[in-house]
Amino acid sequence: MSFAEITAFAAQSPFLSALFVILTVALIYTEIARLFVGYKVVSPAQLTQLINREEPLLIDVSAIAEFEKGHILGSKHVAMSQFDPESKLLAKAKALPVAVVCRSGQVSSGAAKRLHKAGFTQVYWLNDGLNAWTNADLPLTKGR
Repeated sequence: MSFAEITAFAAQSPFLSALFVILTVALIYTEIARLFVGYKVVSPAQLTQLINREEPLLIDVSAIAEFEKGHILGSKHVAMSQFDPESKLLAKAKALPVAVVCRSGQVSSGAAKRLHKAGFTQVYWLNDGLNAWTNADLPLTKGR
């Protein structure tokens, strides 16, 4: 395909051409932003490896009702309204691996950002949260 053909297509289909440019810019922005978030995004398989190799502090910032319905074995519940990187539980783990999860992954990404800003060096965030964990057929435990 030559440059003349691309230019002709763009002239004939300005909406499709603009949509292509917008989507390309959005994709590039998303990938660059992901490089600079300050925490590592992990899949359920990667989190399982991390748990088995490094025994991170697992923090679940789901609502308490969601936490009691099911959470990763060994995770500690911290309500997002009470989430403080300087708390006793977290302050001891500044140099240790810390993994943050929630039901969908949306709330926990904010917690991961706060941990990174507070100086935590090994912060991990479960992409898509416990939904991805259960979709991967990994076990949850119930209760507190």
